[in-house]
Amino acid sequence: MKRSTYPIQDKAEVAIDFPDKVYMGSFSRGAKFEARAENDGLLVKLIREGEESRVVEVHLHHHLLADILTTWSESLADEPPMDPDHRETLLEALKKVEKAVRKRR
Repeated sequence: MKRSTYPIQDKAEVAIDFPDKVYMGSFSRGAKFEARAENDGLLVKLIREGEESRVVEVHLHHHLLADILTTWSESLADEPPMDPDHRETLLEALKKVEKAVRKRR
């Protein structure tokens, strides 16, 4: 499968807290991402090029990804309603995920 990067249309923030230091970074417009199925999970890579370049990679196994999505869905009830643009974008993406997962049976 061809590996491709895509422009980030919104924003991502990353923080890693170690006992003796904290690493923080943001990825917004001008940065890129890669997301792909990899072995038994999802690989997400965030790429910021230029003077303050950085790369973050996260691999989530399928069960953990499912747990994250379930927990996130439950927490949405405690939040104000999502704006229509974000809601429609997410719903379209979730339909594509469901179709792709069902196709792989």
